[in-house]
Formats: sequence, C-alpha cells, structure tokens
Amino acid sequence: MTALEGRPRQAVSGTVAGVDERPGALRRVRTPRRPRIWFEILLIGVSYWTYSLIRNAVPEQKAVALRNADWLWDVENRLGIAVEETVNHAVNSVEWLIVGMNYYYATLHFVVTLGVLVWLFRSRPMLYSGARTVLFATTAVALVGYYLFPLAPPRLMNGSLFVDTVLVHGTWGSMASGDLKNMSNQYAAMPSMHIGWSVWSGLTIYALARVPWVRVLALLYPVATLVVIVATANHFWLDAVGGLMCLAFGWTVARLWYGAAAVPWPGHEDGTAALPEQASAEPALAGTPVGAPSGTPAGTPVGAPSGASAVRGAP
Repeated sequence: MTALEGRPRQAVSGTVAGVDERPGALRRVRTPRRPRIWFEILLIGVSYWTYSLIRNAVPEQKAVALRNADWLWDVENRLGIAVEETVNHAVNSVEWLIVGMNYYYATLHFVVTLGVLVWLFRSRPMLYSGARTVLFATTAVALVGYYLFPLAPPRLMNGSLFVDTVLVHGTWGSMASGDLKNMSNQYAAMPSMHIGWSVWSGLTIYALARVPWVRVLALLYPVATLVVIVATANHFWLDAVGGLMCLAFGWTVARLWYGAAAVPWPGHEDGTAALPEQASAEPALAGTPVGAPSGTPAGTPVGAPSGASAVRGAP
C-alpha cells in the first residue's frame, strides 16, 4: 500500500485532468448564455431600426430594378415556373381570400417571428442565442442582396397584368402600396425575408416542439407564406429561393459561432445541458475529489461509498 492510497486527488479550480478549462474572452462570448430581457428588447429594437434604415437608404434604382424584374421573369419562363400571374389572378377572384392574404402578409411576418423569439426566451433560454443569431445573420446578408440586386416586385413590372391586391381591394397588406409606399423601399424584393423569417420560425418550432399538430402547423406556415407572397404579387418564386439562401448563410454563421448543439434545427440534438451556464455555477469544494458525486465530503477517496468516513478504518 502506497502512502498516497486513499488520499483524495487535489482539485484545482478551473482544471480537469490537467486541462485548463478556464474560458478566455473569446470562449465566453461564444458560449450560449441565459438571455437578459432588457438587453434582448434593446437589441431587437435597435437591430430592426437599423435594418429598416439601411434597407430604405438603398437608392431606389427604379430603372435597374425594372430591368432585373424583366430578366428574372424571363428566367422563370425559361425554367417553366412562371405561374405567379396565374396564381395572382386566381386568388384575386375570391375577395375574402385575397383580403385575408393581404393582412396575413402585413402582420404574421412580424407577429410569428417575435412570438417564436419570446417562446425560445421563456422555454429554451440556452438555445435562444443560437436561434437569434441565425435570424440576425439571415437578415443582415439580405441587406447585401437589396443593394446588389434591386428588384421590382411583380405588381410593379412594366406592361404586366399582375394585380396589386392591396390597391384593388383597399386593404392594408403591403408597406409598398397605397399610403405606406413612401415608408419602404419598393425595389427590395430580392431576397424575400417573408420566406427567410417564416422558414426560420417553422423549422425552429418543428425542431423543438413535442406536440405533433404543432409541428405540422410549423411546417405549413412557410408553405402558406410562399403562397401569400406570390398571390399578392409581392414576390417571384425565385425571391423565395434567395430568402432560403440567406437563411442557410445565417444558420451556418450561428453554427460556426456557437456550435451545432446550441442552434435548433430539424434533427437537433440538444447538447446545451453540458454548457457552463446551464450547469451549476457553484465551484467545487476545495479538496473534493475529481469525479466524485456532488455532495461528497472533502477527503473522501474517489469511489468510496456514499457516507463513508474520510478516516480510513473508522467505523
């Protein structure tokens, strides 16, 4: 028997098996933490204000935007997917349906997205930062698209037969129609953030919800949004593809920054239980053996039965 037998291994604060686990500044920033409500409200407000400011500051290059719309429409015709006009006229013939879609377009885009953020904040706080980063990165890269590829929506194309459903039915369904048209850049249709945000919302709910019908509704939401943006002549099909590409970029950024376990996605395996902020923040008692169960008295050898005396040979 050696002199060290039964003596607990000395625990060193911040180390396990000789590996320094004390996070540096970068590691702390990249570790998901429980969100603070005042900071998140401020961040969302400032971010949306900045997004709107930049989006509307992009010069409304009308001539370029109209040429791009003609080009994109030609591409869709070549691909055999240019059916937006048919969908627009078909839905427009059913007044209650198109009016409902106008209000859907104007409201759910914001209501559902904010609702998902609140739900994550309350029920999955350790996944909130990763999911929020996906959304923010997606929106940020969309601004690049608005600047590099100004695009007129179908309802503003020269010589087209598309119906501007908001104007025709006197409803409030688009920031680029009627009295609100001067509040938004009318030539920022590519990419579609209605699709980027709705797919983010739908897939986030699908990945984390446990109730089957909720998951079904989560998948139907972006599909319904796609129909709405086309039926109201606010977007081409390919605008939706642009929105998906932005979302893929946002998801990649968040995953590289926080790690896959902290970013909800279909097939997501929640590894956040192992993150420092979710684990107990109480430091180990000095002298507690590494690997010993929580509550083991200092001086107890590793592997000793619970309640065993620290003094060898004591009853």
